[in-house]
Amino acid sequence: MTLEEIHGQQPMPAGNDWMQGAGTALHELLVSAQRRGCLTAGVYESAKLMNVDPDNVAFCVLAADHEDEGDIALQIHFTLIQAFCCENDIDIVRVNDVAKLAAIVGPSEDSGEPRDLHCILITNPNEEGWKDPALEKLNLFCEESRNLNDWVPTIPLPE
Repeated sequence: MTLEEIHGQQPMPAGNDWMQGAGTALHELLVSAQRRGCLTAGVYESAKLMNVDPDNVAFCVLAADHEDEGDIALQIHFTLIQAFCCENDIDIVRVNDVAKLAAIVGPSEDSGEPRDLHCILITNPNEEGWKDPALEKLNLFCEESRNLNDWVPTIPLPE
């Protein structure tokens, strides 16, 4: 019996399809979480939430473009967030296209201004029975990646 059979899920596709499937699942999760009000965007907002209620965080997305790679302060924040997520068993992925992420998540609902999308947290909603199939796929993807010693995998977002 395979892990997928135990969890009642389809096996992960091989190669690039595996990554594209994870990108599609991430897109679905972000849309679903935003619709349910379970999405926190911004490095500082995410850090505050993780400090106050780490048990409520279900998933973490770190995003940086090539221009952001030279931002030492951002890289330090990323390192601290990654360490916190590892200590608290929170699955985490990276995305290398902030513009695609902005197209999915959109501007702030309060002010309509662009928001900091370098860190996005998906929190558990107040609903007891909420189980998002996209979150389950991403959790399995992260588990498989860790088995391959890729602790923070980079996922391409779909076009």
